[in-house]
Amino acid sequence: MGTLSTHVLDTAIGRPAEGLEIVLTQSGKELGRGTTNADGRVGVIGPGQLAPGDYVLTFDTAGYFRASGQVGFYPTVSITFTIVEGAGHYHVPLLLQPYGYATYRGS
Repeated sequence: MGTLSTHVLDTAIGRPAEGLEIVLTQSGKELGRGTTNADGRVGVIGPGQLAPGDYVLTFDTAGYFRASGQVGFYPTVSITFTIVEGAGHYHVPLLLQPYGYATYRGS
């Protein structure tokens, strides 16, 4: 089983996205939630161990943009990913700006 973390960078202002709320779900069931710290990170989200399967991280980008005085196009960003191997650590970063975003599997 693996652990999960995330990191959000606001590339429009060149800083970590502090105070962004995130929810982790699997098959519609909430497994965990967190809020990014001053470095834009949530060190562990969800249960201590995640079994193989499909998961969704949903980022409340509307709340973040509103709090930071920006106007965004995407009210939420949902990233669906699959954990194939049961062991290890999984890191799912989000590079965010008001009119676009990108993600990748981090380390």
